[in-house]
Amino acid sequence: MKAFTYERARTPAEAADAVARRPDAKFIAGGTNLIDLMKLQIEAPAHLVDVNALGLDRIEPVASSEGGGLRVGALVRNTDLAADARVRKDYAVLSRALLSGASAQLRNRATTAGNLLQRTRCPYFYDTQQPCNKRQPGSGCSAVGGVARSLAVIGASTACIATHPSDMAVAMRVLDAQVETVQPDGHTRRIPIADFHRLPGDTPHVENALAQGELVTSVWLPPPVGGEHVYRKVRDRASYAFALVSVAAIRQRDGSARVAFGGVAPRPWRVEAAESQLAKGVHTFFAQAFAGAAPQHDNAFKLQLAERLLGDVLHPARS
Repeated sequence: MKAFTYERARTPAEAADAVARRPDAKFIAGGTNLIDLMKLQIEAPAHLVDVNALGLDRIEPVASSEGGGLRVGALVRNTDLAADARVRKDYAVLSRALLSGASAQLRNRATTAGNLLQRTRCPYFYDTQQPCNKRQPGSGCSAVGGVARSLAVIGASTACIATHPSDMAVAMRVLDAQVETVQPDGHTRRIPIADFHRLPGDTPHVENALAQGELVTSVWLPPPVGGEHVYRKVRDRASYAFALVSVAAIRQRDGSARVAFGGVAPRPWRVEAAESQLAKGVHTFFAQAFAGAAPQHDNAFKLQLAERLLGDVLHPARS
C-alpha cells in the first residue's frame, strides 16, 4: 500500500470540497472495498477524506410534501438497513437482497453509498499483470476471449465485459430509488438509480454519474408499491459469493411485475418497456429485455439461467 494523507470532514460540503480540490483524493467510510483495492495498488489515492462523522447514518421517513417514502443515509450500514422494520415491511426486496450479500461481518461495516459505488469483481480487474481498461484506460480488456464465466452477457462493450457486483443496487433499481448527493459548491441533486451506473462504452473506467468530489449523502426510496417482494440469487456456493444471476421482482395480484437482474450486466439490468410483455409470458418478456445480448463463449448459460430463474420467481407453483 502506498503512503497517503488523511483528514476527517466535518460537513458533507466540506468533504465534497476536499475531494474536489485533489484529483488524487477519495472518500472513505466502511472501507470494505477501497482498502482491498489500495492493498493491491489498483487504487492508490494520495489523500483520504473520512466521512464517518457526517451524521449520514439515519433512516428517516420523508414528508408527503417531499414525495413520501424513506430516506436512507449514505452511511447506514447494510446490516442496519436490512434489519429496519420499515424496510422489512415495505421494501422487503431490499432487505432480502442485502442479506444475500457478503458476510455478516462485512455487512456490519459496509455502507449504503459504498455498496452502490463498489467496483467490479472481474478477475482481470484484480490481476494487475493483465490489461484492463477499468484499471488502466486504453490498455485493453483481457476478459474478452478469456475466462468470462462470471461476466456480462448484455450491456457490455468491446472495451469491457465486467459486471456490477451489488445485490443491493438491483433491489434499489426495481424500487426506482434515487441517489441524493451534495456537490463541492454545496448544491444538491437527485440522480435516478436508472441513470446512476453507466454502461462501459469506450470509457469503462467512468462507472457512475458522479462528478469529482460529488458526495452521496442518501438514497431516497419512493413510497411503497405493495405487492410480493422477491429476491433470488444463484451463485457458485451457498454464501459469500457474488451472483451468477440474480432477480429482484415485485409481483402484483393482477399478474404485472417489476423485474431487475443482477450478475448479467455492468449495472443492474431493468428494461421497463419489457415489463408490459409479462402478461404474454416470461419468454416474450425475456426476448425484449435481453434483446442484443452478446454472451462470451463460456457464459451463454447465464441467459437460460436468467430466464428460468425469472420463471421460478414469477410462477413458483410451476417449478
